[in-house]
Amino acid sequence: MDLMDLMKGHLSEELLAGLGQQFGAQPEQTASATEGILHTLMGALAKNTSTPDGANALSSALERDHDGSVLGDLMGLITGGGGQASSAPALNGAGILSHILGAKQDGAANMIGQASGLDAGTVMSMMVKLAPVVMGMLGKTKQDSGLDASGLASLLGGHVQTQQAQNPAMGMIGKFLDQDQDGSYMDDLAGMGMKLLGGMFRK
Repeated sequence: MDLMDLMKGHLSEELLAGLGQQFGAQPEQTASATEGILHTLMGALAKNTSTPDGANALSSALERDHDGSVLGDLMGLITGGGGQASSAPALNGAGILSHILGAKQDGAANMIGQASGLDAGTVMSMMVKLAPVVMGMLGKTKQDSGLDASGLASLLGGHVQTQQAQNPAMGMIGKFLDQDQDGSYMDDLAGMGMKLLGGMFRK
């Protein structure tokens, strides 16, 4: 089971076009930023579930709030007002980001912005839109596959290992998530640029 393939299956070309149009981003920039965001969020989730407490917390959150129903109207979620300040946990992108990335949110937005050519504020807005999609996809996968907390941790950890072996940009994102200071690897990732990010959404 490849998590990025699952995400690509949900994020159609039309949906990405709608996301980019909201922020005046070119298709290549949107594809690059989207892939960077997905890699970063799933990398952070893998890091968070590397301990039993973290894995149990994610498993409980998915069971409680993220059953995958948000995937039924992704266009409405991405192009509408959903995700910004919704009281529904499944749609509260800002709240999801706070739980997943914590104090690293701004650093992640800067890092992805430098790699994609977008400003950090635009990337942050995209992250808020995409965070509920990631959690909805994970919730549906957990439900469909009958995964417990340990299974979720193994799935996320295996995904990160595979991506790091295949994509040097994912390795840089992993180093960013592991570091205490949020600036050390941004220039390296920006130097790789869109040659490595955005490929999964290109024909």
